[in-house]
Amino acid sequence: MDDVDRKIISQLQVEGRTTFQKLAEATGYTSTGVKKRVEKLLNEGTLRISAQLNLEKFHLCSAIILIEADGPETMQKLLERFKECPRVVHVFTTVGGYNMIALVVAENQETLESISMEKCSMRSEKGIRRSEFYPIRHVHYTPFITVRETLTHKSLPSQPCNVDCKSCPRFDSEECVRCPATEYYQGPL
Repeated sequence: MDDVDRKIISQLQVEGRTTFQKLAEATGYTSTGVKKRVEKLLNEGTLRISAQLNLEKFHLCSAIILIEADGPETMQKLLERFKECPRVVHVFTTVGGYNMIALVVAENQETLESISMEKCSMRSEKGIRRSEFYPIRHVHYTPFITVRETLTHKSLPSQPCNVDCKSCPRFDSEECVRCPATEYYQGPL
């Protein structure tokens, strides 16, 4: 990555819809030259331009989950179980006391509580030694985050994590808006 690539990436991070003409002005290249650079970055998988949601505008709640799994098998089970979950935004595997960190979002505080402690929680997997759940109060610097919107409103008959939400007491009491990937989802995503 050279200085031109850095300028292009920096400008696209500020405004993903920046025109090639504006990128050309910022870099000193022609529009055609900048377009070729952007296409190269995209084709190499170095850059991806995507839509992000403003958590504050959508009134979404978020949390960080720290997990200590008992080994790689449990970690792999978690990754597989939640790969299609619309609420699990990012999962990081780490080295240290906690070997997984996840960023999750929910439509309201009650639903965030559900994904903190119910069967649909990442913390409920067998083989979790310990975990901590930290609701995020404020997001600083930028409220925008990539929410996996493509996984919502799929009208699936059951949850992608294979948990039966209908047997959850929070489901019956409507304290949770249910899974966004299912046909009985009642939330705004």
